[in-house]
Formats: sequence, structure tokens, C-alpha cells
Amino acid sequence: MLAYTYVSQGNFQLTEKPKPELADAKDAIVRVTLSSICTSDLHIKHGAVPRAVPGITVGHEMVGIVESVGSEVSAVKPGDRVAVNVETFCGECFFCKRGYVNNCTDENGGWALGCRIDGGQAEYVRVPYAEQGLTVIPEHVSFEQALFTGDILATGYWAARISEITREDTVLILGAGPTGICTLLCVMLKHPKQIIVCEKDPDRLDFVRKQYPDVIAAAPDSLESTIRENCRNGGADVVLEVAGAKDTFRMAWQYARPNAVVTVVALYEEDQVLPLPEMYGKNLTFKTGGVDGCDCREILALIAEGKIDTTPLITHTYPLEQIEEAYDLFENRRDHVIKVALKGK
Repeated sequence: MLAYTYVSQGNFQLTEKPKPELADAKDAIVRVTLSSICTSDLHIKHGAVPRAVPGITVGHEMVGIVESVGSEVSAVKPGDRVAVNVETFCGECFFCKRGYVNNCTDENGGWALGCRIDGGQAEYVRVPYAEQGLTVIPEHVSFEQALFTGDILATGYWAARISEITREDTVLILGAGPTGICTLLCVMLKHPKQIIVCEKDPDRLDFVRKQYPDVIAAAPDSLESTIRENCRNGGADVVLEVAGAKDTFRMAWQYARPNAVVTVVALYEEDQVLPLPEMYGKNLTFKTGGVDGCDCREILALIAEGKIDTTPLITHTYPLEQIEEAYDLFENRRDHVIKVALKGK
């Protein structure tokens, strides 16, 4: 089968690999009908994910049809249309039982697919712990509607859930890339008083203004005045840092009011500085880390109810055979790209 493979730092190649087989009674094999490229894939390519294993098939954002299941899998069956979770989790360890599935203590716990084991930018993928890692897509939800359920939508939903957002809050979201937009959609479900989105890319800023006219959209150079005009207490009540750019970590705490919650969703390619003397007295609560992607059933239900729609994010579609062209487009942000869908056979 065709599989996009991490060969070495800076080098991904479309290669032929054997079709995966069940390796454990808790596995499932999924025929990938649609996958996508994530910024995290680019982090692997650039060497910013030390845990990534050369030789693995990349890709952790996918939907498909179950082809076969192990003897201990009962939640899904062959023929089911499923969303694949970005994380592998056993469901039984200390962390899984408390909902912290990103910290699953299994050998392949947390983000494994497309990082430490073969992922889904391929014709088929083996999903460990399929009972937890696969969620059946509701009958009237398309593969396109469900594509981002297991990764960037799960991230946005988790970020909104842990950020303690109330209806009285002004929420600042830094970054309007694909994960930023998914975070925005999930924050909107909390019905805060105001939402401000900051983004430096004019295309993405324009996308926010057109798609979500009730949201205040601001470029970085106007953010200070936007905060001053809209935040009575010296900053946003809640800040979600989804950009991961050079200056956005500093912006996250700088534009938060005293005693605010700052949730760091971004994955950085270099260390960030926490200038505690400068921050002294702001009494901020920081929440950081990888997504606990255990909300896929709830997310799919919201999609089925029409409360979440991420299909406008899919701006380009390519067959798997043209994945290198798709990567070039996505990485270099050509042709107003937001997200690319890759069609399997």
C-alpha cells in the first residue's frame, strides 16, 4: 500500500509498505477514506518532535471504514464508518481513569499514531486500543464533516473545557490557523460575552471575519488597542494560546488580566521563557499540555446536531498519490489554504 513515510529529518517520502495486520486482540484495521495534514506533521519533518521515529508512516488526522477487528473489540465492527482518535489510550491506567488520556502509561500511550507507530497518511492504518481509539460516525455525518474530530476538534474541545469559561468572560484566542478555528468553534459553545481572535495572516483574519462576524478579529499590531477597548479589567478573562509563534507565549500572559486563566494549546519548536519577576502579582493560572482527546463521541453528536461545522476549513482536496504536492501547498500556505483533505482509494 502507499504510505507517506518519515525517512529522516526534513525528508518525507511516499513509499510502498505492506498492508498492516492485527497485532493484538485490541487492534482494528481501518481503510483510510480521508486524512489530512497537520502542523504537527511539519514539526516532525523539521525535527521538533524528538519522540518521532524515522521509518514510521506519518499522519494522525483521519477517518475511514473498519476492515477488521481483534477478538477483544466490540465497540466497532467491520463496515463501520469511524473517526480515529489522535491518541492511543488503554482506558485502565491511573491517568486514563481520570480522563488524562494524553498521559496513558501504555508503551504506545498518548500521541503515537504517525509519531511513534505508523499513522494514517496511507491506504490503511492499524489502530491499537480500538475500543477507545475509534468512534462510530453518525449516519448523516459525512467523512468531511467528521475529519477533524479526533485531532484538532478534540484539541479545541479540550482547551475550551479546561479553560473555565463563563458567560461573563471576554476570551482571547491567539492564532486562527486550523486548530485556532476549531478552538474558536468550541469556545463559542460556551457562549462567552465576547471573543477576540488575534491572527497575523491576512487571509486567515479575513476568513474569521467572513465566517464568524460576531467575533472581534484583530491583527497583532492592533491587539493592544483592541484589548484596551474591550476589556475593562486590564486584559482578557481567559486566553487560549493556539499559535505557537515566536512572540505568542509572551502575548498570552501579557494580554491576560490579573487572576486570568491562560491555556497553552500550541506546540512550540523552541523553548519559551516564563519571566516570573515581570509577571509577579498577576496571579495567573496556566494550563498546558497535550490534548486529552476523550470527547470524540460528544463532538460527533454536536456535528450531527449542526452545532459544529468544520467543512469550511477544507480548502483543498488531493488524492493520496499527490500528497507531496499537498504538503508543499500546506507548508508554504499557498492559494489561501487552511486545511487539505487527502482522499484514500
